[in-house]
Amino acid sequence: MFALVHHLQAAIDRGAVVDRADVARKLGLTRARVTQLLDLLLLAPDLQDAVLALEAVDGSAPMAERTLRAVAHAGTWAEQRAARAALRPRSAGRASA
Repeated sequence: MFALVHHLQAAIDRGAVVDRADVARKLGLTRARVTQLLDLLLLAPDLQDAVLALEAVDGSAPMAERTLRAVAHAGTWAEQRAARAALRPRSAGRASA
């Protein structure tokens, strides 16, 4: 997911697509969905790296995208780290970020 998000933002940055609405049209997504995806870029860089290092368990994502977006919207990077740390006890048995 993060690779896609970085690719989409890079396409916007270099002018390959005009904006998020253009991305949505080209991918057949809603603008809201594109915004949700690009909101993952709000995560602190170390949290992004930690999520990228997680491995899928039995074919399922190690952390739900909705959870990641909630952490990304927690505020400052320090607040994001605290929000992520608060999730760790619930993810016992899985790799943690």
